[in-house]
Amino acid sequence: MDKTTYQIADRTDSRKLTEFLCQDGQFLLPMVELITGAEMAVDELIEVTGRAAIEAVLTLSAQELAGPKHPGKAAGAITWYGRQQTTIPLSERKLRVEKPRLRRKGSGAGKEVAIPAYEAMLANSHLGQRILEILMHGISTRNYRKVLPEMAETVAVSKSNLSREFIEASEQTLKDLCERRFEGKDILIVYLDGIQFGQTHVIVALGVDTAGYKQVLGLREGSSENATVVKDLLTDMVSRGLDAGRRRLFVIDGSKALRKAIDEVFGDKNPIQRCRNHKIRNVLDYLPQDRQETVRCAMKAAFQLPAEQGIAKLKKLSEWLAQEYPSAAESLREGLEEMFTINRLDLPSQLRRCLASTNIIESPNAGIRQKTGRVTRWRDGQMVLRWTASALVTLEKRMRRIMGHQQLWMLEAKLQDETQEQGVARKVKSA
Repeated sequence: MDKTTYQIADRTDSRKLTEFLCQDGQFLLPMVELITGAEMAVDELIEVTGRAAIEAVLTLSAQELAGPKHPGKAAGAITWYGRQQTTIPLSERKLRVEKPRLRRKGSGAGKEVAIPAYEAMLANSHLGQRILEILMHGISTRNYRKVLPEMAETVAVSKSNLSREFIEASEQTLKDLCERRFEGKDILIVYLDGIQFGQTHVIVALGVDTAGYKQVLGLREGSSENATVVKDLLTDMVSRGLDAGRRRLFVIDGSKALRKAIDEVFGDKNPIQRCRNHKIRNVLDYLPQDRQETVRCAMKAAFQLPAEQGIAKLKKLSEWLAQEYPSAAESLREGLEEMFTINRLDLPSQLRRCLASTNIIESPNAGIRQKTGRVTRWRDGQMVLRWTASALVTLEKRMRRIMGHQQLWMLEAKLQDETQEQGVARKVKSA
């Protein structure tokens, strides 16, 4: 065998590789003629030469085991045994190539010898993950073929193949998300809200650390009104390292099951802020169109006042509503004290904007709906969880720090003040 030593250029240094190819560029001249003669497009040339390069690599890898081909009877223990058609997974598709076959001398089964380079190409494929990323950017399995080059040798881009690849990749994403560990992460705020796909509900938990960074803590199939599901989600978060003894602020959609589960898993000394946007929507649902704007403005104005004054204003509003719209008045009074938890903590107005509602988690939920909007039929809950987890992980990469994160030290100081914290919790519970 040729013992010539080759210098391998860094894969990110294209200049060195270009210089190496130009030193003996005779084999590239036919390609130059094809381009200059307009007989082949550049991307088509890259496709053809890329396939040839892969097949050359497979042949060189086989030669390292069996040596070069020689006429006549081979003397080594490993012999050449023809060639076969196969596929190599690329980042977004599979490419049909021809690879050599090797066998050990002798008869019987198990004589086939693997080509090291071929095995490495299979093991290092990122096809499933790449398909997951493309589908999360809005390309359906039906239209996936349209975003790929129309090459005759491109294979395995059918809807069914893509679906299988996506299922495998999204299953792994869901598994990784559900196994995240939180040791060493000081989660200061936890948001809990639900999202619905068809008949399936999913509860999502999102945390914010002391520096204002957001991260998905977990998700569960089931409604936020289901106490068992909610408690299971919170218990799982604790089992993965979320400190149950750390006082933190919980922002929830108003579900009584959420409130009960938080007390059971994290204790009853954690302040809880009910989402004001949920409350406004719930109240307005009981009112005619011509009364909604007046009530909305009155509620928003009351939320800006100190806790006792704001509560007094909303009680007056409920008395006025009770005359004609008793259901709206009852909805307004329900959980009223927890509407003003952040006011009692005396936090800056900029920080209160992010802590007054579950918008911080509803925004990712809107992104999930956008990314899953082309799904026409949800087969089961597992499919919903896979898509939700994949969308959340994709959206999480673009999440910014919480508004007012520079003032989170004030919230942390309030939570560490056990006397004040217990006073806030007692005030809410006694209402």
